[in-house]
Amino acid sequence: MIRLYNTLSRTKEPLAPVHPGKVGIYLCGPTVYKPSHIGHMVGPVIFDTIKRYLVYSGYEVTLVVNVTDVDDKLIAESAARGVSMAQLAEEMTADYLRNIAALGVDSIDHLPRCTENIGEILDFVGTLIQRGFAYRADGDVYFDVGKDADYGKLSGRAVEAMQGEGGAAAGRKHTAADFALWKAAKPGEPSWPSPWGPGRPGWHIECSAMSRRLLGRTFDIHGGGLDLVFPHHENEIAQSESAHGQPMAKYWMHNGLMQASDEVGKVGGRSTRSAAAPAAGDLEAQQAGKISKSKGSAPFRELLAEFAPETIRFFLLATHYRRPIDYGPQRLRETQAAVENFQRFFKRYERASGGSFYAIRPPQRREQGNFDPAGDAMLADVAGLRERFLEAMDDDFNTGGAIGDLFDLVRRLNKFIDDEGLEQPENRSDARLASLRRGTAVLRELAAVLGLFGQPSQPAGAPAGGPAGRSDLVGRLMELLIALRSEARAKKDFATADRIRKGLAERGVALEDRPGGTEWTLQKEP
Repeated sequence: MIRLYNTLSRTKEPLAPVHPGKVGIYLCGPTVYKPSHIGHMVGPVIFDTIKRYLVYSGYEVTLVVNVTDVDDKLIAESAARGVSMAQLAEEMTADYLRNIAALGVDSIDHLPRCTENIGEILDFVGTLIQRGFAYRADGDVYFDVGKDADYGKLSGRAVEAMQGEGGAAAGRKHTAADFALWKAAKPGEPSWPSPWGPGRPGWHIECSAMSRRLLGRTFDIHGGGLDLVFPHHENEIAQSESAHGQPMAKYWMHNGLMQASDEVGKVGGRSTRSAAAPAAGDLEAQQAGKISKSKGSAPFRELLAEFAPETIRFFLLATHYRRPIDYGPQRLRETQAAVENFQRFFKRYERASGGSFYAIRPPQRREQGNFDPAGDAMLADVAGLRERFLEAMDDDFNTGGAIGDLFDLVRRLNKFIDDEGLEQPENRSDARLASLRRGTAVLRELAAVLGLFGQPSQPAGAPAGGPAGRSDLVGRLMELLIALRSEARAKKDFATADRIRKGLAERGVALEDRPGGTEWTLQKEP
């Protein structure tokens, strides 16, 4: 049984979808005013993995990720750059999509944009006015927090303790906590016609309107970063439940925030303090260390120039989604070394079995992966590790624990190759190879659930979202160079053999001669 932590109830609850067998997920996406950074990748990778696991577990899943393409920040940035808001939004959305594609996020079903849903938003605001939950004020429309008896139930904040925006807006509102549903147009700003005058949507109303259109008035899972609990998600609940008189979402899932490694304080910010691993759900501590594009974090495309996409995805999944992610170059280098352990096993498997790890077709459903070890000690261990992996994922999608099980699994498979001497042709009996293939198929199955190792790793520096065949070409070229070196050594042409090794080393490629053949490893960016 799959259980997930619900921020609303602050407990783990069994997954019981609104419509049996089907799960609707809405994830709050980016405000596209600057290039995306590593923090923007957390939610898409986590919820892509959650969808993969739910589909693997037999559910039909619809995943929606929105794009906020009209906002104060967009307006200010477009003015600073001297381009239209639409042009800036299109450019930054393309950047975001390239980056998530590079990380293997390919399960999003709908990517709605605010500006494409103005009609739905106007209808939603009109309903709130009609039902007495919103009021007009000089071209603006505000939600009246005082009319919602449940306001604050997600964040646990009392209305009396909330502060709203100051300035001219404060004088037009009934209470300080009231928030904008529709903003009257200012000179030179983008606007749309409405019954209350030209203007644009408030931030919160867009998600209520788009989730309703695509998933219905009540859907299963609403996701986002912990920093969105208040005010964004609190206000979404207020709008949607006041308009419809029914729950907006059954489960509210919030991922931990990306923290600057070894310090708390936004990247590029002035103040820092020791980051003593803020707890899951500890918003104040995590906010203190949150990575932010507005405070100097590097564009994600720069990170892709240094680290392979698979390394980054692996890194993001190595921590339970509700905990903060301790981020820094050293953490990524450690992850890179861990990923290389798996890649070395894939090469060992190919040498021992004659088949490619990537050619193994994993089962699409968990019951299809069940098997009987039939008295084989190694396969009994593999079956136990598979069960442990599934238990971790069933328990609130614990990818950190699941990845630990993958490490144990690859260690067990490596031990089997060593114990049986399978890199030596004379030791490769049909029974031993069958066990190796069966055990490796489980590794392929479980890695696929996490979106890992689906194809040969794309090297660092490859364009985000570029052709997967690029890494295949690199591999084939390396095979050619290794074969030429081997021929040179066989002919006792050691000068040529040494020239090949030295030339590759100068370009960051290390060769390692082993009993079963020569392996190559990319040690650094050429």
